[in-house]
Amino acid sequence: MATCTSSLILLSAMLGSSGAAAHGYVEFPPSRALLCQKGVNTGCGGASNEPQSVGETFKGFPAGVGGAEGQGPIDGKIASGGHELFSAVDVQSATRWQLTDINERTLDFQWHYKAPHPVEYHQYFITRNGWNPNESLKRASFESTPFCEVAGDFQMPVPGTQHRCSIPEDKNGHHVILAIWAVGDTKMAFHSVADVNIVAEAVLPGGWSAVGAIAPSTPLLAGDKVKARAFTAEGESAPYSVEISIDNAEDAEPQNWSFKLAEQINQSQTLIRAGVRDENGNIEAIRGSNTLYAQKDSGVVRYEVQLLMKEDAGARLSVASQQAEYVLDKGKTKVDFSLMSNRKMNVEANLFNEQNKLVGTTTAQADSGATWLAMDIRSNPGPHTLTLVGTTLDGRTTRQDTQPVNVTGEGAGADYDFLFPEGLSDYTAGTKVLQPKTNEVFECKPFPASGYCKQYKPEANGFEPGVGEHSHAAWNKL
Repeated sequence: MATCTSSLILLSAMLGSSGAAAHGYVEFPPSRALLCQKGVNTGCGGASNEPQSVGETFKGFPAGVGGAEGQGPIDGKIASGGHELFSAVDVQSATRWQLTDINERTLDFQWHYKAPHPVEYHQYFITRNGWNPNESLKRASFESTPFCEVAGDFQMPVPGTQHRCSIPEDKNGHHVILAIWAVGDTKMAFHSVADVNIVAEAVLPGGWSAVGAIAPSTPLLAGDKVKARAFTAEGESAPYSVEISIDNAEDAEPQNWSFKLAEQINQSQTLIRAGVRDENGNIEAIRGSNTLYAQKDSGVVRYEVQLLMKEDAGARLSVASQQAEYVLDKGKTKVDFSLMSNRKMNVEANLFNEQNKLVGTTTAQADSGATWLAMDIRSNPGPHTLTLVGTTLDGRTTRQDTQPVNVTGEGAGADYDFLFPEGLSDYTAGTKVLQPKTNEVFECKPFPASGYCKQYKPEANGFEPGVGEHSHAAWNKL
């Protein structure tokens, strides 16, 4: 027992020395990654296990284009900080993440410091009015200056410290807040995004309160519908909800259906207006992004714009051709095939072995017509199954094709559960992984060493099987 305890102490010391970095996230309002850990957000990848590590990259936002010292995160990777393990949190859509209602414009931001380091500063940015919630987060998505900034004076943070900040009066509805902790003794900062629904009242001249926006982003088709759904404190309000139909190709253009919906709201409602305010306070619909305003007597606190898109019944997708067999060389080969579609689609192809274990995958955007795809696989001989799934670029229609694939030749040898680092959060004692860097299979050691099998980040890979400095402490080579 004494020997085991000493080993654990040594392992802890080694882990600490290889990852002596600050870590933390916004606790209130809860960050996207924290809600992943709590199970409120799903499909989060590695963020579910390490919310405190998400968003770490160089400080300097919003300078430059990102990714370099003094420039902050890369556009499109602001939520993750550019770390592949956390790339799932970079996915952005109007419905992808749980929103936290913000009922008061003055609120207390609070950080959770998992590994405290001196603070240079905290900053809080918010998305611009009219931002597109269905596009990846970029610098252009946010206001160029923070709405709140707190100096850290290079002092250690005190647990429980709150930053009292006021949300700008013109911000209402769905927004993303980017909270930044600039670490005082490194070049790094943590970028923690929080998805919020600002329902706090802000009355403008004339008694109008901004309660949402019609953000045109998606081209539609004749026969589709768009609905502005009104919500009061008690729930959805049918009398203030307005729906339009897309009758022709001209209506289908984003700026045109936005204008048509805004016009319909203005014609059918007296306590609701949609449009842009001019210098005299008048609200007029435009062909573009329209803000939704409500009078207090309506009781409406927010609007959601819902696209009611019919399925594209004519969309087709299928595997067009493949080889009669794919021959393995020491368990490895390339599976190439062609697909045929009559729409532009985002496609994903997966190859499963006889035990329905994923052995290869690839994604691409396919044009209408023939497209060739290829994936590298590691497997053993036997019957395999190719699944091809394609979704039209507007997201309205999904098609799938499934085909048998014959794999022959020399197998990979030892079987495995995951291709490292896939399934990282599921690693336990006895889990077998294939290390693609060495084409070797490793088995996670029994408890307590099994806890180190999950200790992996691209920038701190001490326990990576077969590669990391401390691999032997967590893994056995098979």
